[in-house]
Amino acid sequence: MNSPFQLSLSTIAEIVDARLVGNPDQLICGLAALQDAGPNQLSFLSSSQYRKYLGSTGAGAVLLTESDAGDFPGNALIVANPYVAYARLSHRFDPKPLAVPGIHPSAVVEADAQVDPTASIGPGAVISSGAQVGAGTVIGAQCFVGARSVVGSDGWLAPRVSIYHDVHIGDRVVIQSGAVLGSEGFGFANDRGHWEKIAQIGGVVVGDDVEIGANTTIDRGALAETRIGNGVKLDNQIHIAHNVHVGDHTAIAACVGISGSTRIGRHCTIAGGVGMVGHIEICDNVFVTGMTMVTRSITEPGAYSSGTAMQPAVEWRKSVARFRHLDSLAKKVQRLEKELMAVTRDSQGSSES
Repeated sequence: MNSPFQLSLSTIAEIVDARLVGNPDQLICGLAALQDAGPNQLSFLSSSQYRKYLGSTGAGAVLLTESDAGDFPGNALIVANPYVAYARLSHRFDPKPLAVPGIHPSAVVEADAQVDPTASIGPGAVISSGAQVGAGTVIGAQCFVGARSVVGSDGWLAPRVSIYHDVHIGDRVVIQSGAVLGSEGFGFANDRGHWEKIAQIGGVVVGDDVEIGANTTIDRGALAETRIGNGVKLDNQIHIAHNVHVGDHTAIAACVGISGSTRIGRHCTIAGGVGMVGHIEICDNVFVTGMTMVTRSITEPGAYSSGTAMQPAVEWRKSVARFRHLDSLAKKVQRLEKELMAVTRDSQGSSES
């Protein structure tokens, strides 16, 4: 099988620091799920729900833990964490085209912009006055880098990323298509029914090793900067409002909305569809489950949820009908408790006399 990605199992074992059980000369040309893998592909088992495919998989080799290896008769690469090993190995089989250093003839680079000779500036890209692009960074086709903005080294901006003015991006940052960094925050002052726009004069600061998903928007600060810490991972279609701070190594899933001046700690995980009001603080090591509405600060690490789980529509309609009576029901219970306490006191008084 011809493939530009051919690696022997012995080489793969070295890459992921695995103990190899099987044929060290077996060639691997790609990666696949257990149920889909062929004899020249490598797979992995990281979840018990896929263990049912282990006995029937056609994979040429499988990344396994020591405890799972006994159930597999084929070539096995024994590792502590198969999913992490797969993640590291996946880059060796990534077909993404490699960029060529240099500036495409159709790109527009202002005379006072600084572009490292090893960077790649794609077709139709614009690098504005005073902007800087670091060594080894790829600026995709039709990207815009605004005035005085800085993009660090070894980064990758996919086509059509927009970086407004005075945005500072660290090293090894990946930004997917359609993302916008430094857009004007939603700031208006109400003057007797008329909205007066507030100039957003802050910037955006993004740390090192950050990934930002497609069509995610990070607004610039009103006065100070909006800040995204080192190692933060942002999924697609997230909105981060002005002056928000996201702590190091926090991961945020798709369709999350974070209102202005909210501060999120380090090592947090925010699941999809979460909404957060403004001017609150989330401490370190917090997990917020999907579709939760966060309306106040979280001061203790742990998992937090709101809303109700899915149920059949007929049952849901009944529950909604009952929700409307919760307040009156609570008041009835309080009244009955008081009456019961009064009856209890009276009966005790009668027995004592």
